[in-house]
Amino acid sequence: MGNSELLTNASQEIKDITLAPELAKKLQGVIGQDKLLLGKPDRYAYSRDRLPYGLYRIRVGALPGTLPSAIVLPTSTQELVKITQFCLANKLALIPYGAGSGVLGGTIPLNGEIIVDLKKMNQIIDINEINCTVTVQAGMNGMQFEEALNEKGYTAGHYPQSISMSTVGGWAACRGAGQASSRYGKIEDMVLGLKAVLPNGELLEVRPVARRSVGPSIKDIFVGSEGVLGFITELTLRIWKKSAHSEGCVLAFPSLQSGFNALKEIMQSELRPEVMRLYDAEESRQRTENMPEFKERPILCVIKFSGLKDLLEVEKKLSLEIAKKYGAITAGLGPYQHWEKTRYQSYSTQWQTDNYYMDTIEVTSDWSHVMEMYQSISEEVKAIYPEIYFGAHWSHIYSEGLCQYMTIRLPPMENMEAHQLHLKLWDKIESICLSLGGSLAHHHGVGLLRGRWLKDELNQGMQILGALKKSLDPNNLFNPGKLGLPLAEGAIDLQFNKK
Repeated sequence: MGNSELLTNASQEIKDITLAPELAKKLQGVIGQDKLLLGKPDRYAYSRDRLPYGLYRIRVGALPGTLPSAIVLPTSTQELVKITQFCLANKLALIPYGAGSGVLGGTIPLNGEIIVDLKKMNQIIDINEINCTVTVQAGMNGMQFEEALNEKGYTAGHYPQSISMSTVGGWAACRGAGQASSRYGKIEDMVLGLKAVLPNGELLEVRPVARRSVGPSIKDIFVGSEGVLGFITELTLRIWKKSAHSEGCVLAFPSLQSGFNALKEIMQSELRPEVMRLYDAEESRQRTENMPEFKERPILCVIKFSGLKDLLEVEKKLSLEIAKKYGAITAGLGPYQHWEKTRYQSYSTQWQTDNYYMDTIEVTSDWSHVMEMYQSISEEVKAIYPEIYFGAHWSHIYSEGLCQYMTIRLPPMENMEAHQLHLKLWDKIESICLSLGGSLAHHHGVGLLRGRWLKDELNQGMQILGALKKSLDPNNLFNPGKLGLPLAEGAIDLQFNKK
């Protein structure tokens, strides 16, 4: 069945695959009745993440995939091992679930899979102040995790916009990034060790050590694997002393290229502001209205410096000297203060509630191609639908390149028309990105939606990924159909893996 049929055939398309009563009773015996949810309202609540396609389906009284057949809520790695062993013996597929904040369909059940909600595994196991590390269960809420570290005088340095509605394990499973990635790195730079339950029911432990030279990194096979190779249950991360001092700065640049030039030189000069955010003309305009500094210099840049006071002052001085060389002037702190106040708020909900079709797409580029990538995508997106809203900003800056984070928004229209335009826009953006040597994703991951382009980026690496999946999970029971890998037999095919 194609996307058109799936979208237009509404309520009759809701597929409810229930867990057989005898299996449900046995599973209750394994983990306890209070850790198994079978009611339809509970299963409905776990039937989608924040993938916009799922919202389109909800609007017509349907679901993006199927209802899960059950929800299990383990409280420990050992319980998850028992659940996995039971499901393996009975050929029951499983999907890991953190807080459901993913936007690419990574937790959508397509064949009545059992959802494994990890949020009861939500404890900090150890804060090692000698080694500056923390060991935490994967289901811990991100904001609660950060606040617990702050109480001890530390920070994880990982501040995604979704921090209040995501889990630490979800950060690792999707290879996420926080708003201070230019200073602290992405999650793969923070994870030192982990525990994961494999599809055969055995436990993998990658011990947290300072560094190692014992073959390929097993840890990095699982960071970013989105549950298709194993379920992460515990992580050991680097932590840092929480900065005693921080200071914001707002710059107005004469052009986007001058902003790129300045940020590139700052990073390649070994300076590391905590946050650097550069906005295109459209997104700058929204944030700088009636600010005289931006009349002749329309491009907004927000920078946050932090750390030891003496280092902060030197870093700020050197960074601003570079920015001034490219025509920037300092401006009022209003845009910085607004960003600080709203940095964890999602803007999508207000538009989606009003029946707009809104999505965000993040890709990466090297410095050599970023301007060409931005201009080409902007032109092609508007050629597909001239009345579209399109804006971009760059908020993860590295010495070799940066992340381009784009917002696309279609006005209220017929559901099927919007869906087809949405896929066409995605295809154009990702294709341009790949043609210019970028990466399909910086921090949202792959899930279901990005699977169709994965082979173009990974080339022979896709065969390696497939071989790992087949070896570790020959029955295709762990999050089947995600990360560009094959669907389970009999699953609903949303055709997101097909071009």
